Amino acid sequence: MHEPRDPGPSGEQQAGDGEVGYRGVTACSAVGISYRQLDYWARTALVVPSVRDASGSGTSRLYSFRDLVVLKVVKRLLDAGVSLQNIRKAIEALRSRGVDDLAGITLISDGTTVYECRSPEEVVDLLQGGQGVFGIAIGGAFKEIQGSLSHLPAEPVGVPEQDDAPVVEPEADSVGDELAARRARRRAG
Repeated sequence: MHEPRDPGPSGEQQAGDGEVGYRGVTACSAVGISYRQLDYWARTALVVPSVRDASGSGTSRLYSFRDLVVLKVVKRLLDAGVSLQNIRKAIEALRSRGVDDLAGITLISDGTTVYECRSPEEVVDLLQGGQGVFGIAIGGAFKEIQGSLSHLPAEPVGVPEQDDAPVVEPEADSVGDELAARRARRRAG
């Protein structure tokens, strides 16, 4: 189990000298999405893991803290009814920002267009249009993800993946023989 560390100056969680990454299952749990959604978003390059992408069958993706924040924003936009096409445009704009910069952004949407606001005045200007809107304070998503990760596992970045060896499926006969051997040991023991 991963002991939570205080986030570094950029909001990234640190593990000793190196960063940590989060496997897909952990990312899903922290963000509140299904693994199927996560996999689809990675395959369609909506949110690609920045620590380690899957490199074939049997390998796993590792997501950074920033990736999880972006995943949370995507989920909130989808929940609010914003189209995936408009979410892609908004995420492209967010990708160019650093983590520190993301914390000061509030995304406002009318369900069709996503606007980036950096000050309370910009939010007020949008609200004066009289249209129904909703907002996502990305700094709030940071805190929510940090709370979710406090009890979830993480992996040090740069450590080779344990499952890199190819998986060899046993032949049907050897499975039967192994089960027979286990039963015999159980009866004898």
